[in-house]
Amino acid sequence: MKTHVKALVVGGGAVGTSIAYHLARAGWDDVMLLERDELTSGSTWHAAGLLPYFNMSFATTHIHDHSIKLYKTLEEETGLNAGFAVVGNLRMAQTDARMDEYMLYATTAETCGVPFEWLTPAQIKDRWPLVRTDDLKGAIFHPTDGYINPADVTMAMAKGARQRGVVIERKWQVDSYTWMGDHWDVGITKMVEKGGNLVPSEETSVIHAEHVVTATGNHAQRTARLLGIKIPAIPVEHQFIVTEPDPALVEYRKTHDQHPVLRDADAKWYVREERGGWILGPYEKGAPARFEYGVPDSFRADLFPLDLERIEEEYMSMIHRIPSSETVGLKDDFNGPICYTPDGNPLVGPAPGLRNMWLAEGFSFGITAAGGTGHYLAQLMTQGEAEIDMASLDPKRFGSWITTEYAARKNEEAYDHVFVLHHPDEERPACRPLRTVPAYERQKARGAQFGHVNGWERPNYFGPLDAPDSFDHDSRSFRRGGWWEYAVAEAKAVREGVGLIDASAFTKHIVKGPGATAFLDWFTCNKLPKAGRINLTYALTNMGTTRTEFTIIRLTDGEYYLVSAGAWTDYDADFLRKAAADKAPEFGYIEIQNVTTQYGVFAIAGPKSRDVLNAVIKDADPDTALTNKRFPWLSMREIELGMCPVRAIRVAYTGELGWELHHPIEMQAYLFDLLEGAGKAHGMKLVGARAQNWLRQEKSYRAFGNELGRDATPLEADLPRFVDLSKDFNGKGAMEATGIRSKCITLLIDGPSDADPWGREALYAEDGTRVGRLTSGGYSVAFRKSIGMGYVKPEHAVVGKVLKLKMLNQLWDATVTEDSPYDPQNATIRKDA
Repeated sequence: MKTHVKALVVGGGAVGTSIAYHLARAGWDDVMLLERDELTSGSTWHAAGLLPYFNMSFATTHIHDHSIKLYKTLEEETGLNAGFAVVGNLRMAQTDARMDEYMLYATTAETCGVPFEWLTPAQIKDRWPLVRTDDLKGAIFHPTDGYINPADVTMAMAKGARQRGVVIERKWQVDSYTWMGDHWDVGITKMVEKGGNLVPSEETSVIHAEHVVTATGNHAQRTARLLGIKIPAIPVEHQFIVTEPDPALVEYRKTHDQHPVLRDADAKWYVREERGGWILGPYEKGAPARFEYGVPDSFRADLFPLDLERIEEEYMSMIHRIPSSETVGLKDDFNGPICYTPDGNPLVGPAPGLRNMWLAEGFSFGITAAGGTGHYLAQLMTQGEAEIDMASLDPKRFGSWITTEYAARKNEEAYDHVFVLHHPDEERPACRPLRTVPAYERQKARGAQFGHVNGWERPNYFGPLDAPDSFDHDSRSFRRGGWWEYAVAEAKAVREGVGLIDASAFTKHIVKGPGATAFLDWFTCNKLPKAGRINLTYALTNMGTTRTEFTIIRLTDGEYYLVSAGAWTDYDADFLRKAAADKAPEFGYIEIQNVTTQYGVFAIAGPKSRDVLNAVIKDADPDTALTNKRFPWLSMREIELGMCPVRAIRVAYTGELGWELHHPIEMQAYLFDLLEGAGKAHGMKLVGARAQNWLRQEKSYRAFGNELGRDATPLEADLPRFVDLSKDFNGKGAMEATGIRSKCITLLIDGPSDADPWGREALYAEDGTRVGRLTSGGYSVAFRKSIGMGYVKPEHAVVGKVLKLKMLNQLWDATVTEDSPYDPQNATIRKDA
């Protein structure tokens, strides 16, 4: 056995073999794959092999698309038939809301070039007469996907990997990982058969690997313990049944091709043909998480007992949809573990806190994602970045605060939400509230309806207090939901008066030490601020794209306060710490402190915000404390509001006169009461995140994870004013070499009267050519129409140019506007007393 390799892949399912195959395909000629049992012996062997395109995520859609295209080429390369039945995928809708969901999805599919068709109930019945359609609204049909044999496609990728030099070793278990400074020593043990079980032998070895990738599936919790990290990938039971041959289907097939994979999302199941019968796969409520603390040694290619009562409703709905199946008996059943994560998306990318350790865990749709995951993860490993932004799948999107109990309950929720309507404004309830600020109960008592950001409860909007029982706060919509009118009122309050926003979820770091200034100057692309001043800046990837956005406040010559997006705390912390450790020998000692939970943040904004603060500020001369002369725009001062010390920053994400008030978290309830009391005289309104999101689009403020990401440079985001080309910084050369492939724009949209864009929609030129996509969307109270931000080809980023936006399956005029269409001169932000 080889003992020195460039990359070691741990796990021989579809995902692991794809990664090994793609690393070799990318040019790494020294790759090994280890499997503790046999290839495909994990969840791969009992997977149904479906290949659904449907996904609301831009990145995941690309991953699925690559898989489907790759699998069609494997036989030509390897000589092995992967068993791909290209029968298509028919996703039916029983309600208008479900059709709205499909229309939102469809425009995402268009941005990725995924083909689809719309079908009416009559067209469905004409093509597939065994399907009952009298209660359907319609369907979306993907003609290019279908289903595949999971074992066959895995073996085909394994053969392709071997042909490219990958060594695959079976019956070896990893027992330890040790970082040696420039490589991993991976301790392994030979596994042997004993009494039907797989047990460790006395034969051991050590593999020296420059890189390690874990794709351990159901064994992710064991992997997490060996690595000393948290991996919130825990399996959930998934069962499906296979019927005896259906005589009506057998007769139909004498003259017709196979049915597509049928999905009745409102009934929570998929059905496909299987040897003259049907496979039913339900996603029912009540499916339990399993193996929270690891897979028993006795569990190999095993299954759980079937629980037919749990899927009775789904079974009866299959009979309703395919009446001929009513008299058909059951032939076989499967109930096996399928790994999930709290949001249902896999964990793909660098492991937190570790060097050259890569995770590919938590695949609930592993066969669909395997091919694309291998392709894009290989790009990350061999080139430094993938051609698509993989941040939405990064393992560090889940913070270190996550526990086993949290992951298990959220994974169960993710399972039973597979076919739940995926409203863009949905808020899933499991494990909430968990992370709350001291003012949580006060805000709740005032009608706050909370969203969930990195575990934090954050107000999305404030509902009515006069008739709370008459308002359904859970009313979701693909159009303007029940919350919309309250968000409009909040946005108007900021534009016309004053609003108070809880922004405590912001990520906050202290960077200090003798090397801090030189490090941050290299780490970010803008000039560093002087003491007491702030700058907006970006940390780039080695490929020159935007890795993170920071607001940097210089506290002293060697100490800085960094504020970044609340959803990405561990993501940013890991990036900062690894980068600082790399540069410390050059720049000197650098200390990184994550102080997110030490400080709460209130953002106060609006023309009357200074009036509210003047009423509570404690200063030798309170009349001048907040004037431009003493407290100019883009500066920071340590002030006192009543008895609360506050690090006040004169910025406003809303584009109005305002301040961010960073305060000791333990004093937040006191500060809330103080500000609320002072605000009454000025009509101050509590404001949620949805109104704030609309307001920042009126100012063309880019948001990380939307306009800013690892697939575009700051120059492509059209932010040259925040890039200092006179200095050297990480990623500068790559950024300049990339040029402008696309450009970020803001659009005002003449859309439907009952809907706004969500930031997933395709953009077209007048001649029908697709030229870009939205990354944010919403409503503008200033312009009284829909607004959006996104990327288009540079020749279309011309102010006044009219493009077409695809929304609700129609094209709407979308006019490119100037950057910061509301108050482009920033007069309101700079307003003096």
